[in-house]
Amino acid sequence: MSRPLIVLLHGPNLNLLGEREPAVYGTARLDDYVAVARDTADRAGLDLDHLQSNHEGVLVEAIHAARGRAAGILINPGAFSHYAWSLHDALAAFDGPVIEVHISNPNAREPWRHTSVVAPVASGSIVGLGLHGYELGVSALVRLIGAGA
Repeated sequence: MSRPLIVLLHGPNLNLLGEREPAVYGTARLDDYVAVARDTADRAGLDLDHLQSNHEGVLVEAIHAARGRAAGILINPGAFSHYAWSLHDALAAFDGPVIEVHISNPNAREPWRHTSVVAPVASGSIVGLGLHGYELGVSALVRLIGAGA
């Protein structure tokens, strides 16, 4: 019997985690975030696919590919959060829960970061909790899709 799938998506510059602005984003690398999410998903009986891209269209296509295949999406859109309406529209067409996650708290940073175009189509947003936010994001998806113990 196959396990439910969740898709973890990362937007631009998140491939530089651990190197880029450690005072803001810490020293954990992208692989560390993926490992926390994958471990949390595995303990709940879910599979996890991951994709990071610096290209908006690649993320849109990944969201389209998740339709009918994935039970939920956990997304850190990075800077795309603030202007990528194509992500908003793609996520709106996904028939399952979406959790938006951010390592830092955009609301405590520059004013242009305070608006998310993803938030209106997300089931919830988790911000400012670093690695723990990914554990919470997967746990939220588990509850929303009714999976796990």
